[in-house]
Amino acid sequence: MNQEETKNKKKSQKPKEGNVHKQPASVPNTSFPLPPLDDWLEIGKIVAPQGLTGEVRVYPNSDFPERFEEPGKRWLLRPGEKEPQPIELLTGRYLEGKNLYVIKLQGISDRNSAEALRDSRLFVPVSDRPELEEGEYHVLDLIGLQVFMQESGDLVGTVVDVLAAGNDLLEVKLDSSWTKDNKEKTVLIPFVMPIVPVVDLEQQRMEITPPSGLLEIGMENRE
Repeated sequence: MNQEETKNKKKSQKPKEGNVHKQPASVPNTSFPLPPLDDWLEIGKIVAPQGLTGEVRVYPNSDFPERFEEPGKRWLLRPGEKEPQPIELLTGRYLEGKNLYVIKLQGISDRNSAEALRDSRLFVPVSDRPELEEGEYHVLDLIGLQVFMQESGDLVGTVVDVLAAGNDLLEVKLDSSWTKDNKEKTVLIPFVMPIVPVVDLEQQRMEITPPSGLLEIGMENRE
């Protein structure tokens, strides 16, 4: 199973809506074990009913608003089930300031039936993965890339996560050469053009030009 997110690497552009990689504190962490779903992209999680007419609130795992706003077929995985089932999205809208969408699904007409969908996941087929513009990347394409210092060619580490902030942040697990005690350490690197000028998906690598102090912890460990 894949989460459908994208990240922008542009000088001043802020992240798109819905690209927060981890749930905010206001969203209960009542997840259930998911079966292997390699042919699907997870676009969101239903977290609560909205009102009395069957609408539900969705926490998005996608940067594409049309996933929640354009009517059409989606696939729903209820807690405990093994395969997503088709369901029709009728309407959807974004809740400003909450990083949530409110959607209406066919056949869900009251609060009780909406409540029964709590913790369900929404999917689209992997084949429906959108094309990206220059400077945009799917999160899954970034995770696992090796990170090198552009000037020296030294291996810094491996991207293990992408976090949303004012600018997206790459969480990089430092290579053992940057640590003295063999403990795993990570650093956060802003995913912006001046600091990450090279992303080479074909070679599975990126190059960084970090400002002074950004890798200070790693440099101290190297001494």
